[in-house]
Amino acid sequence: MTAPSLLLVGGVRSGKSALAQRWAEARARRRLYVATCRAEDAEMTARVARHQAARGPGWQCLEASLDPVGALTAHLAGAGAHAQPQVLLLDCVSLWISNLMALHLDAAAILQRVDALAALAAAPPCPLAVVSAETGQGLTPLSPLARTFCDLLGLANQRLAAVCGTVLLVHCGLPLALKGRVPEELCANL
Repeated sequence: MTAPSLLLVGGVRSGKSALAQRWAEARARRRLYVATCRAEDAEMTARVARHQAARGPGWQCLEASLDPVGALTAHLAGAGAHAQPQVLLLDCVSLWISNLMALHLDAAAILQRVDALAALAAAPPCPLAVVSAETGQGLTPLSPLARTFCDLLGLANQRLAAVCGTVLLVHCGLPLALKGRVPEELCANL
């Protein structure tokens, strides 16, 4: 039996990252946070610092803004048995797609990388939570760049949802199961 994978999607400040962290912390003592964010301004640097402070001890962080699957594969191959994570949290797909678009990769190249993440999520080496934004509930953006981003993220979310055992929509800090069931560790205080 493969390790479970969990996809959490939601809007900005919906609580998806906090729920993913809670899920991971309830599952294992050795946790690896795969960060796709690039802190390129003061506001984003402050956001990263808040996320790091909220994680606290028991977390190892792997920064992988362009190739999280490759970085994770290399990390796992180089980690000794005592350093292998027992749970993985990748946060987040939306920032990763933005980073790839900034490299001017075309849609096919980006989706090929998404497919590599989907393959990992289909059979992760240990329990895996993937966080992504939901952008498909608003108006169609006016700019071609924003429309391309929304289209690519929507396709990425669909591909990941197809292979993850559990898919949660997070709104107002509350998880709603779209596929599977809300994990027990997230049911407390609901």
